[in-house]
Amino acid sequence: MHAIGIDIGGTKIAGAVVSETGEIIAERRIVTPDGGPDSLVDAVVEMIEALVDGHDVHAAGVAAPGFIDATQSIVYYTPNISWRQEPLRDRLRERLDLEITIDNDANAAGWAEFRFGAGRDVSDMTMLTIGTGVGGAIVTEGRLFRGGFGAGAELGHMRVVPGGLPCGCGSKGCIEQYGSGRALLRMANAIADVGGIGLRMAAVREEKGSLGGDDLSALIVEGDPGAVQALRELGSWLGQACASLSAVLDPQLFVFGGGVALAGDLLLDPIREAYRGHLPARGYHPEPEFKIAELVNNAGVVGAADLARLHLGSSDR
Repeated sequence: MHAIGIDIGGTKIAGAVVSETGEIIAERRIVTPDGGPDSLVDAVVEMIEALVDGHDVHAAGVAAPGFIDATQSIVYYTPNISWRQEPLRDRLRERLDLEITIDNDANAAGWAEFRFGAGRDVSDMTMLTIGTGVGGAIVTEGRLFRGGFGAGAELGHMRVVPGGLPCGCGSKGCIEQYGSGRALLRMANAIADVGGIGLRMAAVREEKGSLGGDDLSALIVEGDPGAVQALRELGSWLGQACASLSAVLDPQLFVFGGGVALAGDLLLDPIREAYRGHLPARGYHPEPEFKIAELVNNAGVVGAADLARLHLGSSDR
């Protein structure tokens, strides 16, 4: 049975009809409307209706940023969308003749990697999505972890520096401030300001006033020493965070997604090094693997669809 997956982002909404094996059968993308919660609901309904046409679909999953309640129906809070205690599932069910489920976008992406991507051969996996912020997903004994109130696995807001840099969540010292794409740009600009390492990066910094994401990506590909140093610093923070997570969760695998993860081993090598340097009782039990996510931009819709299909199957029993 096919299912529909919808991935709501701050700039775009992606949707797809997805098979039981994770294959995308049909897909659509639109710009995220900026007219408030009602216009977002309208856009999701219209996309699902368009995707249903011509396909045998009985369920749709919607992946949204922010905190989702334990019943997978209410969006507690979304930072970049004006949803506060939004009964999203019920609003969609009122207008669609489908079973609807709601989940956190990082959970959906992590589930897709567990089922069809880098984590398909393990039972316990932790995923970190390195984008503008840091998202997270935890799978333990083959089940997605959501926590008692549904808002678990917010790994980006695990504190790594007490009293550290202020975070958008209201706390200070979260890993999001040290291990995100935004943090990478801050580190790279600081290195370029000093000069002396990565002369090419310093020149780009002087020419443009500040380094952007595309600039830094190109410099990393070129092997610019300053850009690579910034990436190593980022990886070191992520490796420390993984050591703390491993002490609690003991995953067989850490998966890294998001734009920064496209750096591959340039990112994974300092993560592994820092992990080993901070792991308690190092050498006395097996170490996890560290991999780059495989599904990239399709993970959200694939995971949302598969979670909706599983939810439908459990409700039929």
